[in-house]
Amino acid sequence: MPNNEILVNTLSRRAMLMKTAGGLCAASIVALSDSSHANPLWQEASGAKLKGRLKQSACRWCYRDIPLENLAKAGAEIGLKGIDLLNDPNDWPVVKKYGLIPTMVTGAGTIPDACNRKDLHDKLEKEFETNIPRAAENGVPNVITFSGNRRGMSDAEGAKNTIAGLNRVKKIGEDHGVNICIELLNSKIDHHDYMCDHTAWGLEVVQAVNSPRVKLLYDIYHMQIMEGDLVRTIQKNIDWIGHFHTGGVPGRHELDGTQEVQWDGVMRGIAATNYKGYVAHEFVPTKDPLTSLKAAVDLCDA
Repeated sequence: MPNNEILVNTLSRRAMLMKTAGGLCAASIVALSDSSHANPLWQEASGAKLKGRLKQSACRWCYRDIPLENLAKAGAEIGLKGIDLLNDPNDWPVVKKYGLIPTMVTGAGTIPDACNRKDLHDKLEKEFETNIPRAAENGVPNVITFSGNRRGMSDAEGAKNTIAGLNRVKKIGEDHGVNICIELLNSKIDHHDYMCDHTAWGLEVVQAVNSPRVKLLYDIYHMQIMEGDLVRTIQKNIDWIGHFHTGGVPGRHELDGTQEVQWDGVMRGIAATNYKGYVAHEFVPTKDPLTSLKAAVDLCDA
């Protein structure tokens, strides 16, 4: 009988431990979903630490309903290194408090009106003259710009104008150690008439400018829509890519089984190049935002 009692007690303790562990996992998910209570508990309980070969960030606008302080705190615990497209300098100290940086901020221009318009070059130069030094002073590595829409302009003329515009401002980036990144966007679904809609056009521009501080923002979501062939294109042209964005295709939602890109494979392809920049998540969550963000960070931890 004593042996039986020992066996019963041992099994009871094991059951209690399993129940406690299950509660810990449940608590971790609750803590992750509730940005106001995010803490290291759920990170410890959820698995191994990140390998961290790629530095990951998240675009602020995708999480606009979460207070920035809560997003920064949870993001740091998830393993992010920064918050992307955080354009208000008043917000930068908030993320720095949690060891993050603004990984990309506004440079000059807007999606429809930017570098391919010669009449805008004076205005754009003034914007760069303000935004690049401010970025440098705050440790921001990248500013964003755009080609602008075609509006009947040929791609050849637009490339010529864009090259001329970026040549005017590249020294500002070089002098301050800040990358000027022109974004590749799709013109098929989201940004009709946008000119910098294929990698080849973007490469023509940045290679002609030929500055270590003028790069492409390779948005994987947009380029999957326009041309696919992601890993080969990225690896072949990595020297001209300064920043990445993600987003599930179709729909720009979670990086999961509902969409067509194999994200872990793409990230391994990027990591194999020894890329040192940032990969920023720019998908719109359809589920609990921070749970989806953590799943993306884990998936993309190449």
